[in-house]
Parts: sequence; C-alpha cells; structure tokens
Amino acid sequence: MTRPRPITPEDVEAWAQLLNAVSRADDFGETFTAVELEEDLRVPGFVPATDTLSWWAGEAMIASVEVSVRQLTGDDGLAKAFISGFVHPDHRGLGLGTAIMEWGQQRALALAAHRHLGSGVQLDTWNMAGETSFARLAADWGYSPVRYFSEMRIELAGWPAPEPDGRQREILAASSPIDDDLREPAHRAHLDAFRDHWNFTPGTIEKWVHFTTGSTFRPEYSRLALDPDNPDDPVDAYVLCQKNTADELYVALVGTRRRARGRGLATALLADVVRQAKEAGLATVTLGVDSASPTGANGIYERIGFRPERPSVEYSKRLPAPS
Repeated sequence: MTRPRPITPEDVEAWAQLLNAVSRADDFGETFTAVELEEDLRVPGFVPATDTLSWWAGEAMIASVEVSVRQLTGDDGLAKAFISGFVHPDHRGLGLGTAIMEWGQQRALALAAHRHLGSGVQLDTWNMAGETSFARLAADWGYSPVRYFSEMRIELAGWPAPEPDGRQREILAASSPIDDDLREPAHRAHLDAFRDHWNFTPGTIEKWVHFTTGSTFRPEYSRLALDPDNPDDPVDAYVLCQKNTADELYVALVGTRRRARGRGLATALLADVVRQAKEAGLATVTLGVDSASPTGANGIYERIGFRPERPSVEYSKRLPAPS
C-alpha cells in the first residue's frame, strides 16, 4: 500500500472502479463514471488538493474520502460538513475506515473553521442501512443515526402510464424545460421549496449552474411549472433529472415552492417525465426520498408507481466551534 495522496483528474478511472466495486458489494444501486467524477472534482467551492485523499495498492485505488463544507449556513447557524469515504471490499478490515474517519473529521473541522469562523459544526456521513460494520465505526466516532432515506424505483416495462386529466394537461401545457433564462428562477424556487426540509442549507447559484449544466444532467427530461401571473419569479415547481447509464433515468430533484403547494404540480410533472422515459425505451426511473419528508412526497411517488427499496442512513454529530 502506498502513501495516501489527494485525488487528481488523472485518477478518475481508478476512482470509478473503486466506487463501482463498493456499489456492487454494498448494493448502492449506482453506477459511477469517470466523466461524472471528473466533474465532481470541479464543483464550485471544492478543492480536491486539500479536500480529498486516496489510498492505493499498485495502480488500484483501494479507498477514498471526500470532505465538503457547505458555503452558506442555514437558520441554525451551523457549519455543515459531510465526510464521504469508501473502502474496496477486498481491502476491508485493515484500518482504512478508521484512517478515513480520522483524516476526514480533521479536515472537515479545519475547513469549517476557515469558512465559518466561530460557528458550531455539524458533521455528517452516510451509508446503507444494512452496513453494520460502518454503523459500528460511526458509533465509535460519536455519530448517531439521525435520518433514514430510501431509493424509490419504477420498472417501466410493467408500468401503466396514467392518462393526464384536464387540470394536469393545463399544467403541462404551461410547463417549460430549464434554460439560461429560467436557471436562476428555478434556483429561487428550489430554495423556497426545500427551506422547511430537514437539514436544509441554501446552496449557491454557482453550484446550481454546475449541476444543471453537467454532462449527466438531462434538460430534455426537465420540467418547470410556470406561473404566468408572476413573470419576475415564474417557477412554481420543478422536476430535474440526470442520466449516466443507458437504460436508467435518475430524478435528482423534485420540488414545489410554498405558494403553489396542494395543486398537483409536481405530480403532473413527474408522471410526464416517467411517461417520456418509458416512451424513450428506458428500463427504470429512480429517485431518493427522505422517509420523513414534510411535504408527503413519499405518498405522491407511490401513487405514480414508485416503490421503495435500498434504505440508507445519515449519521451525524455536532461539535462546538473549533478554536
């Protein structure tokens, strides 16, 4: 095993191989590509030279960790940090998980102190619900499970596409794909839609542009519900999708701003996206959902035909402001 070092753009093929091996072993249900990971290294506010570390055995990356601290704080005033680490299934039990947590937490606290001086820090990490060894590691470092999530999936071969009713047809007729003119209004709608969600911290417009212009983003599957009575701030609801495999569409974000809730906007948009995916010959549509979503999203998705699988857990702990 070689000395650990930061991840560089030249490492993305080896990094994808590591993450896909972990995904298969731990049933993440995800496929990682080198193109996607190279773009991840260029997320605004993220510095791979200081915020990543990788471990190697010859030419193979066998473990990795990324640390991010959100650029803004939420209503609670906390600096929110996330530690994302993975160990190849053939190299577990060698102390790499402990090394990831040790370096990741140290870097997260340093970055939080630099970015939000004087703020308390919330440290988060994540894994699948069945990963008991990770749960023990998290507990050893003082993290507790605080929230549960699920992947939800529709197998399109057996999905009967519902016929939109008159109201839904009106919503779709007034909808639009995302474009340069609507990118910032869509961002404002997202901030409003998610500000009552658990652990929400507003994101910057720079990160939003990075997300909505990336290679995995699919504008042809995006939908924005527009309000003609608010031309200066027209986006009421949105469905935004990504795709990095040939036969699966991933619904990355669904939201409805507060002023427009209860009108079925997101339901109409999402059902239309799924219908389009089926017509395009895709096999599945997936999305992730908070098991305790305050907007009742789980029920909406189930009525469309999504079924939950692959539960996951977010672990968290809070620390006072670093000195």
